Amino acid sequence: MVESLQSFWEYFQKQLDNDSFTEALIQHATYVVLVTISATVISVSLGVAVRHRPVAREVALGIASVFLTFPSLALFTLFIPILGLGFKPAFVALLLYALLPIMRNTVTGLNGVSPDVLESAKGMGLSSTERLFKVELPLAWPVIITGIRVSALLTTGIAAIATLIAGGGLGDFIKKGLSRLGLPNSLEAIWVGTLGTIALALVIDLIFVGIRRATTPRGIR
Repeated sequence: MVESLQSFWEYFQKQLDNDSFTEALIQHATYVVLVTISATVISVSLGVAVRHRPVAREVALGIASVFLTFPSLALFTLFIPILGLGFKPAFVALLLYALLPIMRNTVTGLNGVSPDVLESAKGMGLSSTERLFKVELPLAWPVIITGIRVSALLTTGIAAIATLIAGGGLGDFIKKGLSRLGLPNSLEAIWVGTLGTIALALVIDLIFVGIRRATTPRGIR
């Protein structure tokens, strides 16, 4: 056990020294940040647009749900003929996976705002747009950001598959280890990729805890 831990630490130090781990970590984090931001803009916009339209809402949520039923590798490879290998197909696949949690929570949060509150806001002379930005979205925000948080963590885990289409990230270590299984440092490589992904997910989760606390009014925490 001690020898295994020492071997893992030596391998990890070597990857740090030659910047391999740092580069993979940055690539992985880049996926998470860009995908989460893009998915948030798309999903919140769609959620706002369909919140009062039952048919459109079910269609939008249904389509987003279908993306999650695709096997990860199949969805990643689906865009290779169009976008080639590398960052682009991986980004699109991750974006499709990230839509549902945010969209569903946006719709749930907005529909959970009390009609009495909206009626009071209307009585105060607020327009529909003002009610949306000053009343509905702030009240729905705790639910929405929970969906964003789930989406970011989902993206962090699935992004490890990007390595299979030359997308980089921490999955490179896992693929390298699996391709050399039984040879020296193969298990160490797998553990570096796996633990790196878990550590990144934990950091991202803590960041979202802080964001939610900082952006949610005390009265509705």
